[in-house]
Amino acid sequence: MIRAGLLVAVVSMLASPAARAEAHHPAHDYPTATRADYVIGCMASNGFKREFLERCACGIDTIADLMSFEDYELAETIISMQRGGLGDRGAMFRDTPVAKERTEQLTRAQAEVALQCK
Repeated sequence: MIRAGLLVAVVSMLASPAARAEAHHPAHDYPTATRADYVIGCMASNGFKREFLERCACGIDTIADLMSFEDYELAETIISMQRGGLGDRGAMFRDTPVAKERTEQLTRAQAEVALQCK
């Protein structure tokens, strides 16, 4: 029993610093489906190349650090409605202070993704 404990201690001391570092947990919790949807969309826009998996996962983690899930969901909905071609009805998704504030918040978060997730 003591040998097993000693072995675990030695192995953990020899592990790389990266392996010993705690996993980063974003400030805000997003549903798994939202995270997966972001990563799949990001991967699709980059030709499903394996090298982008880490970048895309970093992207949603970065956004989750900067925005609550509710703000992210609202910004995504507003952008979707803006692109939806609603004509005059779409003005409320373009011209209101809340719509502008939320989409700008997401734009700033995406700029941070570009800086952090290379």
